Amino acid sequence: MSKISTIAVLGAGSYGTALAVLLANNANPGKNQKVILWARNSDQVAQMQQDRVNQQYLPDVAFPVTLSVTDNIETAMQNADAVLISVPSHAFMSCLKLAKPFLNEKSQLVWASKGLNPETGDLLGSTLEQELGFKVAHAILSGPTFAKEMAMGMPTAITLASKDKKLRKRFAKALHNDRFRVYTSKDMVGVQIGGAVKNVIAIGAGIADGLGFGANARTALITRGLAEMMRLGKALGGKRKTFNGMAGMGDLVLTCTDNQSRNRRFGMALGQGKERAEIEAEIGQVVEGVRNAKEVKMLSQRVGVEMPICDAIYQIIYKGVDPKLVAHKLLTRDLKEES
Repeated sequence: MSKISTIAVLGAGSYGTALAVLLANNANPGKNQKVILWARNSDQVAQMQQDRVNQQYLPDVAFPVTLSVTDNIETAMQNADAVLISVPSHAFMSCLKLAKPFLNEKSQLVWASKGLNPETGDLLGSTLEQELGFKVAHAILSGPTFAKEMAMGMPTAITLASKDKKLRKRFAKALHNDRFRVYTSKDMVGVQIGGAVKNVIAIGAGIADGLGFGANARTALITRGLAEMMRLGKALGGKRKTFNGMAGMGDLVLTCTDNQSRNRRFGMALGQGKERAEIEAEIGQVVEGVRNAKEVKMLSQRVGVEMPICDAIYQIIYKGVDPKLVAHKLLTRDLKEES
């Protein structure tokens, strides 16, 4: 883990737990390297401490000896060399506020939340800088990763983006092993946009499959969804190569095509005529794309970027428009050159 000896992981959902397990498996106890996983729910923490496993989210993945669990955020952060926030994007701000008293200018902060500020549609990186009020080395971790596969050591690749060279190098080394490959980037804007927009497009891909539109329609939707992602990202200063990489195309394809994706499953159920509340209850975990659809709409309108697919998903979720009518409207848009 290089010069990072202790990492605090804030958030014990499936993804936060998987990242904590990965980092702890990479830690060397002989060098005093360790990982501390923090969760708000004291009952959940007590159960994890007793069972040495997260029964709620990853019941088949045992905790390494280098991983400890706490419900006290001060305990988690007081000796941490780096902090990783892994909570749903709508909870990012509240988690950051809890962490703020234990951060300073020397802190190293990474987040794995995929989404935008739910109130404004701003990038989480911008929100972080405004909230803290002082400069902290920070990075975004994003890419095509299902928590269960990652925690079980299946081959995986991801992107870590930061403008801070030392943080990129140190945290990439903490994550990297022979089954988990880390690609580094300076393009924090592109990586954040990729992680938010792909969730919305994945709902659209699920809707298309739920309507029985077939593989041709799904592929067209993914391809044009990538074009929308690129337009928005480039308008904000993101780099084209980012959207062709792990945090763009890679994550988009994964989320749109595999039923481990909650966003895709949510969309399929919508396409089959189920109601939003019923679907979310069945899935039982946060479906990030639901909030992301609203956030992306706010951001795209503010910067003047046309995103017809993302807007259509917003209309279905928030305005109750029939998915078949939306699909017809998209298919009958004026002819244009591919861009």
